[in-house]
Amino acid sequence: MTGEKWKVFWNEHSSDTYLYGSEIWYHKKDDVEFHNKLMPPGTVIKKWYSKTNYQMKRIEPALPIIDGECEYRITVHIGCQEREAWILRLVFYDKYDAEAGSAAIRDRVTDFQCPLNTYSYEMQLINGGMTQFHFHFVEIEELEPGQEEEAGAAKQRRWKKLKK
Repeated sequence: MTGEKWKVFWNEHSSDTYLYGSEIWYHKKDDVEFHNKLMPPGTVIKKWYSKTNYQMKRIEPALPIIDGECEYRITVHIGCQEREAWILRLVFYDKYDAEAGSAAIRDRVTDFQCPLNTYSYEMQLINGGMTQFHFHFVEIEELEPGQEEEAGAAKQRRWKKLKK
C-alpha cells in the first residue's frame, strides 16, 4: 500500500537515550524537552529501531517496516535554537545484521531510498551542536509513484534559482 504515513515519537524509555548530564522533560507524547550543555557534538542522543529483541531490551520496535523498492520522505519536527543543529542518521542492515548502508539527514524534509537488501534499520538523533531542543516527532511517508518525480523537479527548479 502506498502513501502511508507513520509518526515516530520519543518514548519515555531511558534505554538508548544519552542521559549523562541530560535533563529530559516529557510534557506530552509529541513534546519532549531536552537540555545538556556539556554534550559534545557527534553524540548519539536517541535511537529508534525497526527490529528489537524484546526479551533483551524490553521495548517494541518504534519504526515502520520499509523496503528498498519504494521511495520515502522523512519530515523532522524538532525545535532548536537558530544556530544549533541536529543530524538524523538512518543505518540500514541486511538479514545478517551487517550494515548495508546509511543516510545522514540534515534538512527538515528529505526524500530517501534504502538499499534493496535492507532487512531492518535504526534511526539515530545526533547532536550537531545543540544544547537544548524540543522534539515533537519524525514522520516517515511512503511516496506514491510519480510523487518523487514531482519533488525532484521542484528541487531542480529551486537549485536553478539558487545558481542564478
